[in-house]
Amino acid sequence: MTGYDDIKQGEKGAWVSIGAYLVLSALKLGAGYWFASGALVADGYNNLTDIVASAAVLIGLRISQKPPDKDHPYGHFRAETIAALIASFIMATVGLQVLIDAVKSLFEAEKHVPNLISAWVALFAAVCMAAVYMYNRRLALRINNQALLAAAKDNLSDALVSIGAAIGIIGAQFGLPWLDPVAAILVGVIICKTAWEIFYSSTHALTDGFDAKELISLRSMIAGTKGVKSIKDIKARVHGSNVLIDVIVQVDPGLSLIESHRISDEIEKKMGKKHNIMSVHVHVEPFEDTVSPLGQQ
Repeated sequence: MTGYDDIKQGEKGAWVSIGAYLVLSALKLGAGYWFASGALVADGYNNLTDIVASAAVLIGLRISQKPPDKDHPYGHFRAETIAALIASFIMATVGLQVLIDAVKSLFEAEKHVPNLISAWVALFAAVCMAAVYMYNRRLALRINNQALLAAAKDNLSDALVSIGAAIGIIGAQFGLPWLDPVAAILVGVIICKTAWEIFYSSTHALTDGFDAKELISLRSMIAGTKGVKSIKDIKARVHGSNVLIDVIVQVDPGLSLIESHRISDEIEKKMGKKHNIMSVHVHVEPFEDTVSPLGQQ
């Protein structure tokens, strides 16, 4: 299966999320307004933004499947990351609005006790989103798709949000009506936190940031290649869900051009076994021992 086939598989997860959010947002908003639950209404609006966010991920996955052209020699894989960035802005906007409305509700003189049925609606939604999370996470890990993995994290946060809403509604039944708006505040905080995490990972990737531990791991793998005496320099960057590597290796200066080329091929072959390595550019230089012989100045 090629990288483009993997992206195509990722579309299934985005469609599953959109379908679930469409049903659950309608259910939560209807039940929230009917049974006077601010937490459930906030959760419903959260799911509405998730529809837009999932649609953005879907569009990004579609654009990512376009083949390389003269303007995009590495392909269009970063469309995934841009889509996730747009989704984070949408989520943050709604999260802040939920927080503002919840704080206003908390300080209102008249408190409404939501119907207990709304708690069951929230718990039902939590179970549904947990199932969607497990499906998307398993799929994202199998095809190594970062955009879908971010969507899966959003699915998990939605499940936790619904559990928090249910706790607030149940607490209101025991003479603690303030728990409902407090739960709505918790919903807003979780939305904003998830938005920040997606924003940070997206901007980190778009500015060619790369995980230092992963770079050390790649360096170790290349250093273990037969014929490589040292690594002069190594750089890596993320392109969508793929990794691009530039490495300068030093080899025995007595090797022929063919032998040096074989070492380059071996490095590319070894890196190719890692699922998300899209391109490896190897530059070979002669090894120079800078350590002076014993006794010499």
